[in-house]
Amino acid sequence: MTDIDDLVQRVAVRAASDDEDLPAPVGDAQLAQAEARLGFALHPLLTRLYREVADGGFGPEYRLLPLLGPGSSVVGEYLARREASVSVAHPEWPEGVVPILTWGCGMYAGIDCRSADGQVLLFEPNPYSGGSWAECWFLDSDGIAAWLETWLAGTGWFEEDACDRDDVVEPRPWDQAVNRLSSGAGRNTDAQRSPR
Repeated sequence: MTDIDDLVQRVAVRAASDDEDLPAPVGDAQLAQAEARLGFALHPLLTRLYREVADGGFGPEYRLLPLLGPGSSVVGEYLARREASVSVAHPEWPEGVVPILTWGCGMYAGIDCRSADGQVLLFEPNPYSGGSWAECWFLDSDGIAAWLETWLAGTGWFEEDACDRDDVVEPRPWDQAVNRLSSGAGRNTDAQRSPR
């Protein structure tokens, strides 16, 4: 079992060593505003990262998005993705999954705030062939803590040398994608209607 206090501390040390100019962590008011706009609570470990490490700017490859903000942000991206999934036959983005970073080419890492461990998902829209978006959703890690450990160890599929190693665990199809995409279809909450 992962010691979460130790993990957050190790992430903070790595983040500071990767970038001396990290944004300041978010305060309680920013966190409350973000959760009010989302309409649900963020996963507790994700909350700690934004409160104790920085408002994004750290993590794998393209780094975590800021929580709020005028540009691309966790809240802004989630609301835009959910808005595109309301009242359509084939929603692309499930409720409760917040995008935390972009991998480029329309791909996102997201945290499932409905799962106890905060499953880390990969949205990879490039193979989309019409119909259901379920084929574009993959389980990257069973939980955010394990995903962070992979990043800290430099053993993730997203690492530059990943194709040269035999021990890399590739994301696998997310078995909840069909149900989760259909469960949020056609709903439009006040949080989703609020302006970005």
